[in-house]
Amino acid sequence: MSFIRKPFNYSYKNYAIGLIAVNIIVFVIISIFKRFGNYYVELYLALLPEYTIKLKWLWQVFTYQFLHGGIWHLFFNMLALFFFGIPLEKRMGSKEFLLFYLLCGTLCGVIACGLYYYLFLYTSTRVIVIGASGAIFALLFAFAVLYPDAKIYIWGILPMPAPLLILIYAAIELYSAFFVSDNTAHAVHLAGLVVAWLYVRIRYGIKPLKVWFNRR
Repeated sequence: MSFIRKPFNYSYKNYAIGLIAVNIIVFVIISIFKRFGNYYVELYLALLPEYTIKLKWLWQVFTYQFLHGGIWHLFFNMLALFFFGIPLEKRMGSKEFLLFYLLCGTLCGVIACGLYYYLFLYTSTRVIVIGASGAIFALLFAFAVLYPDAKIYIWGILPMPAPLLILIYAAIELYSAFFVSDNTAHAVHLAGLVVAWLYVRIRYGIKPLKVWFNRR
């Protein structure tokens, strides 16, 4: 099992831009279907825990991350993928970056499926989970680990250390998952942070908290 702890050999192919292109293309195609009254394609690809488990539509834990609920949902996720994905890919290498992104997004789907279906986190099992947000939160976490000295500018003007921002996001999402009732999949965001932590810990042998708090 040593291969699990051995990242791919480094190469750079700019896969982050490719992922952005795929998300945009999928959004356009789904929008065209919906424009003509066909919502079945979206339901087929989105993560519906009830269908994923009862109907064995297992692909949904993967495909949901390429769907978005609207232009702004897509825009902000792709903006984050651009600004954080490109430097991460340059640090990790393209193959490792692609594995990280897709695996984290898929594991977020698996976790969301279990939470929403088996634990009834919300009032109904017929929730629909779409979007790259789980994978994006994983990217943010990995960025804060691999670039611990980086500053992220909130609203473009307020500099904040990347690790501090991640801790704040984690606290907000944890609170929101239990006490905020909205259409945001906060559990998926939290899952993104957790699976990213596991990834860098297992794959790279990095202890995130040690990186953040034991630096000189």
